[in-house]
Amino acid sequence: MSATPTDLLREATTRLDRLANDAEAGALDEAIALMVGALDAGGVLHAFGTGHSEAFAMEIAGRAGGLIPTSRFSLRDIVMYGDRDLEVLGGEPPLERQPWVVDELMATVPVHAHDVFLIASNSGVNGSIVGTALWAKERGHRVIAVTSLEHTVRVEPKHPSGKRLSEVADVVIDNLAPYGDATLEVADGVGAGAISSITAAFIAQLLTLGVARTIAARGETPPMYISANIPGGDEHNSVLEDRYRGRIRRGA
Repeated sequence: MSATPTDLLREATTRLDRLANDAEAGALDEAIALMVGALDAGGVLHAFGTGHSEAFAMEIAGRAGGLIPTSRFSLRDIVMYGDRDLEVLGGEPPLERQPWVVDELMATVPVHAHDVFLIASNSGVNGSIVGTALWAKERGHRVIAVTSLEHTVRVEPKHPSGKRLSEVADVVIDNLAPYGDATLEVADGVGAGAISSITAAFIAQLLTLGVARTIAARGETPPMYISANIPGGDEHNSVLEDRYRGRIRRGA
């Protein structure tokens, strides 16, 4: 069967074009408004994902060209900042599927009243993902979800609530990944060309751009990182980071 690099490029660009066009038409405006509102109120944007969806969190928080009032957390924080031993990360079933991890995880995250959560999961059904979204909602925080709507409706939730991430979040953004994530068939029943990390990263940048443009349009300077690898980068970033000392985390 034919599955060429050009085929993969087509699968990616078709989706990226659609996401950009939808953003131009206002599809991300509600999410951007929630993010801007949080920053205006002195809040921080918390990003979370497990597995390959960590790529989304890394695009949101702590990178050049990104927003400074952002923080990302991950399941390994129960070892890095909590009381668990390293062995818990390799247990079965995988930690991302287990709802119990949420309370321990969130006990390590510095959360304040006006913070907003951005949670990415292609399937949107694992216990830690749904549990974190519920944790945030129960405490009055707004939740923005990035998930595959095609995939999530075809799999059963693994959280005791019976809910999916898309059913908990205030705003849902479709990452346009197909069921199973792979976009190309290389043999009978064998797929390749997974796309969710590519589209999720692009969505993260569209959201960041939207927030920065909104703030700039008001005549204000968006609180953005510049690369630490150019002269003055560290100094610029440190001054702005100090405003959120103890509230933003970049992870390990």
